[in-house]
Amino acid sequence: MSDTFWDQRYANASYVYGTQPNDFLVSMAGRIPRGPVLCLAEGEGRNAVFLAERGHAVTAVDGSAVGLRKAQELAASRGVSLVTQVADLADFAITPGAWAGIVSIWAHLPPALRQRVHRQVVAGLQPGGVFILEAYTPAQLRHGTGGPKDPSLCMTLPALRAELTGLTFHVGCEIERDVKEGVGHTGLAAVVQVCAHRPAAGGPR
Repeated sequence: MSDTFWDQRYANASYVYGTQPNDFLVSMAGRIPRGPVLCLAEGEGRNAVFLAERGHAVTAVDGSAVGLRKAQELAASRGVSLVTQVADLADFAITPGAWAGIVSIWAHLPPALRQRVHRQVVAGLQPGGVFILEAYTPAQLRHGTGGPKDPSLCMTLPALRAELTGLTFHVGCEIERDVKEGVGHTGLAAVVQVCAHRPAAGGPR
């Protein structure tokens, strides 16, 4: 899906996926140590604003300038600030060792690009830094309650474990759950969830 597609999707004044953060992120956010957080494919900003409210310095990256403009408006309405960067993840470089947390919620990419981004995620975390991901699995196509129509854009836990080699998994599961996020994601969904950290050098894994 092109950036133009997302600009058009986000053009309405309402928030397509709502203004409340993703449930799985909420349940895992306490694992992120103090420090800066990077939100990938952040869209209209609901997850980035939630993390900023928790005291993190948050950078939100997305290909849609329209979505990130709404993210800034949501942040202002909540009394927090964000750094936003309009960029395609194919062109965005994650700074190595820079992030206490990296968040990827519904960031569905072509497999080769996803693998490259996830390698950068591993390198981009500080020692002890945490990566949180929720995405649709190929089984989601039978539900039709959100997500990509191309199964190659979906994710599986075995593939993610391979792509995120170097991280220690606290949570790694494929489940079905009710997702209620605005009009964009509503209903029973097949998802994969990951919460993992980069071990400190010489520390426990």
